[in-house]
Amino acid sequence: MASSNPLRELPSVDELLGREELAGLVERHGRAPVLAAARGALERAREDVKAGFPAGDLTERTSAELEKRLRPSLRRVLNATGVVVHTNLGRAPLAEAALDRVREVGAGYSNLEYDVEAGSRGSRQDHVAAVLRELTGAEAALVVNNNAAAVLLALAALAEGREVVVSRGELIEIGDGFRIPDVLARSGATLVEVGTTNRTRLADYERAISERTGALLRVHQSNFRMVGFTEQPRTRDLARLAERHGLPLVDDLGSGALVETGDEPTARASVEAEAHVVTFSGDKLLGGPQAGIAVGRADLVERMRRHPLQRALRADKLTLAALEGTLALYRAGSRDLPVLRMLEEPAESVRARAERLAALTGGTVEQTVARSGGGALPVTEIESYACVLPLELAEPLRRGEPSVVGIVREDLLLLDCRTLTDAEVEEAAEAVRRCRSR
Repeated sequence: MASSNPLRELPSVDELLGREELAGLVERHGRAPVLAAARGALERAREDVKAGFPAGDLTERTSAELEKRLRPSLRRVLNATGVVVHTNLGRAPLAEAALDRVREVGAGYSNLEYDVEAGSRGSRQDHVAAVLRELTGAEAALVVNNNAAAVLLALAALAEGREVVVSRGELIEIGDGFRIPDVLARSGATLVEVGTTNRTRLADYERAISERTGALLRVHQSNFRMVGFTEQPRTRDLARLAERHGLPLVDDLGSGALVETGDEPTARASVEAEAHVVTFSGDKLLGGPQAGIAVGRADLVERMRRHPLQRALRADKLTLAALEGTLALYRAGSRDLPVLRMLEEPAESVRARAERLAALTGGTVEQTVARSGGGALPVTEIESYACVLPLELAEPLRRGEPSVVGIVREDLLLLDCRTLTDAEVEEAAEAVRRCRSR
């Protein structure tokens, strides 16, 4: 007698959906998503059977598949890595003032491009331009969707079809293989490299300037520092050289900052050094939403605003609302932003949080080194403390809700408490408890 084929014992999709236990799911969520979940559950069951494993409870598998499909893909994560501006985890968390503005503006209509005083069309740039001028000392300001876009727009508007002179030591690569020469090429400008990797002098720039030159570009070495036998001209000297030749100097600060933070350059310092256009990020040390900010000489910023690319790169209403809320804190002289708070919190407070988490989870405390991240302050080590747990908790914590992402070091999991808030310590401890109870 021939043995039965276990694959033939699996129900059809219609048979599976006809089960009473799944009828409630269809009623609550509709037939289409439950049908897709059933098909997915059956497909995985077939794979298990072919591999010699049992099909399992298909009703439970369908329910689990449906839950997975309905769960939002973009989810909250508890950052226990000690990297403050973690690019993979969304960079800067927003301050409450920024979130309040997003909720208010996003819940209904707004005067995004409407002048309520004049009763006519307005500019979306007007909502943040004045405060950016005040905070940086620049004549004008423009906001686009990230700093790479700001650099691209500046070069396209000011040097398209012409040459841009930049030091070889500043042709950097940032995250995900993104390189400054590639941005420059997409702008329609031609790259002219000067100097050497470690030493570039003012005379190198001057020799490269010709009737084909459209701009000088200075790029801050955001995610690394060069030490030893090095030389770079000062921003002010480059700006004056550019002016003598009737050229703009574009100063790309990368992360940039609005207040003194370690050795990162501030936008105001660059403006005061007479750079003509200064670009920097909104979601790194500034502590706001993803945005690219360009400030500088009014006529040059206006050329950027009028360039056709500006419309493709412009920031949306929620970005502008979050940025407006963030900038309001700086205008008030406050440093009460999550990024600055985490960077500047005393180590004793971080240690107390680690000790509390260790007490709640049965872990131990270990001194660690936290980082700024986001391409800022690359050589700065920040004293921190972590709760040390068994490595086998790393995957279930990462897959949980909320996800807890820590540091895997050899055979241990470290939950660095510099990037966890007091409230998140309780959540992380509860997540550990759930993982252990499974």
